[in-house]
Amino acid sequence: MVKNKMDCLCCWSLSKPFYLLLFLFSFPCIIASAAFNLSTISFDEGYSPLFGDGNLVRSPDGRTARLLLDRFTGAGFISSKMYKYGFFSANIKLPGDYTAGLCVAFYTSNGDVFEKTHDELDFEFLGNTEGKPWRFQTNLYGNGSTSRGREERYRLWFDPSKQFHRYSILWTAKNVIFYIDDVPIREVIRSEEMGGEYPSKPMSLYATIWDASNWATSGGKYKVNYKYAPFVSEFKDFVLEGCPSDPIEEFPSVDCYESYSRLESADYATITRRQRSAMRKFRQRYMYYSYCYDSLRYPVPPPECVVIPTEKDRFRDTGRLRFGGSHQGRKRRSRRRGRVQVSSIEYDPDV
Repeated sequence: MVKNKMDCLCCWSLSKPFYLLLFLFSFPCIIASAAFNLSTISFDEGYSPLFGDGNLVRSPDGRTARLLLDRFTGAGFISSKMYKYGFFSANIKLPGDYTAGLCVAFYTSNGDVFEKTHDELDFEFLGNTEGKPWRFQTNLYGNGSTSRGREERYRLWFDPSKQFHRYSILWTAKNVIFYIDDVPIREVIRSEEMGGEYPSKPMSLYATIWDASNWATSGGKYKVNYKYAPFVSEFKDFVLEGCPSDPIEEFPSVDCYESYSRLESADYATITRRQRSAMRKFRQRYMYYSYCYDSLRYPVPPPECVVIPTEKDRFRDTGRLRFGGSHQGRKRRSRRRGRVQVSSIEYDPDV
C-alpha cells in the first residue's frame, strides 16, 4: 500500500515478462487520487442470478460472487432493479493463464425492455493466449444507436488475474466516466448534438462471462480452449448508487431528483486536476484504438468527440496507433443472455 494513500499505476505484478516491459517503458508512474468514499453491499442486497445456474457461485457471507465458464455454459448476474443514472462499481479479478476467446463484461443495459432503442455502457474484457495480456474496451450506445459504435480499446498496466481492481461506471444526465480504481480512463460529456444517442433511459447492471471465440481474440483466430476450464472471474465489494426507476414512467419521482443531486456531488463525480493528468497519461500510454480518430469510419467525428491534436497525431486514419500495435477488423458480436445483438463496426482493432 502506498503510505500517502495515493494510488500509483506503476504498482502492478511483475510476474510476467510483458508487465516487466510495461514497467520499464511506462515511467514516470501515473498518480491518481485517494480512494473514493464508497458504501458496499452484498450480492443479495442488489443482484439476482441471470443465467448459468451452478456456474454462479456466491460466498457464504454473500460478499463475493464467482462467474464460471465451462464447456456447457457461462454465467451472469443482473441488478435486481433498474436505475436512471447512477454509479456502478465492483472489485473484479479476471481468469488467468490461457484466456483466448473469453469475454468478461461489466455493463449497464436496458435491452431486455427496449429491444430496438436500448441504451448501454460497457466494460468488456477480452482474453488472450497464454503469456499475453488481457485487453479491454469501453463503449456507449444510446437509443439503439448500434450503427454508431463508440469503442475505445486499451491495454492494462497490471495483470488483472493476480489481484482485484475496482472498475466503475458513473452515469449522470451530464456525463459518463469510466474508472479503473480511482483513475478516470474515459469521459463522455453530453452535448445537444448527441440528441437521443446519449443514454437516458433506466438501465440494469449486468456482469457476465461467456464464450466469444468468434471475435474476442485476434478477430476469432484464437478460440476458447476448454482444457483450461473452468474459467473463473470474481466480483466483490459491490456498489450500486442511484435511483431505482420504472422504465415505463415518463417522469422520475421526487426522490430521484434528490438522488441525482447526491450523485453529482459525490467525490467520484468530479475529476480533479491530478486525476485529469492521470487520465491523460493513461490514454497516451495504453489506449490503442479510438473511434474519434477513425476517419475512415467517421469522416466527421461524432459530436461528443474532443479531438486533441497531440493525441490525434499518434493514430492512423483507422483510429489505430501508428506504432507498436497490430489492430484491424471484426464484425460486432451477438451476446448471450441479456446482451443485444448489434452490428457497429466492420473491423477489429486487434487483428
